[in-house]
Amino acid sequence: MMEPSLPLSRPRTRARRKALLAPSPRRTGNRASSRDPSRAAARDRLDIAELKGHVGYFLRRLQVAVFKDFIETLAPFDLRPAQYSVLVVIAANAGRSQAAIGKTLNIERARLARMLHELERRRWIERRSAADDGRRHSLFLTPVGEKALGQIKRLAAQHERQIVKLIGAGRRTQLLDLLSAFG
Repeated sequence: MMEPSLPLSRPRTRARRKALLAPSPRRTGNRASSRDPSRAAARDRLDIAELKGHVGYFLRRLQVAVFKDFIETLAPFDLRPAQYSVLVVIAANAGRSQAAIGKTLNIERARLARMLHELERRRWIERRSAADDGRRHSLFLTPVGEKALGQIKRLAAQHERQIVKLIGAGRRTQLLDLLSAFG
């Protein structure tokens, strides 16, 4: 489990971490501690009290780190995690209704409608009236969307490799096993 007092960031090597934490023999007194990043970090670290026992706190910390990396990695496409999820589910379920996609991903109707509008504006998806019910829309990737999604998936795979570096392959597998029960 991650230490609650450390911010989520890319892991440091053991030698680098040890070097950062080791006091410098040349630095002494108050002035030295203000220039030593490890001492300053220790001084600024706050007790998170009862949060140490809250699953939601650590899930949120991990989510922020994962989303930040996702957004940075997929910056060339200016794509958010929810938009990626919508594209992947549409690709895997071509012709399914907008309502079914929203329900599967637990996205409220109005938010999904805005997201679909943006994906249509980019010409990545299209909404077609369902053959059996003109009030319902079926969702499809366009050829432009299929090409974009192929490139996006490559960046998403890169992102997943970065997550493995952040939390380790074993923890990633454990998290997927534990959290997939809630999907």
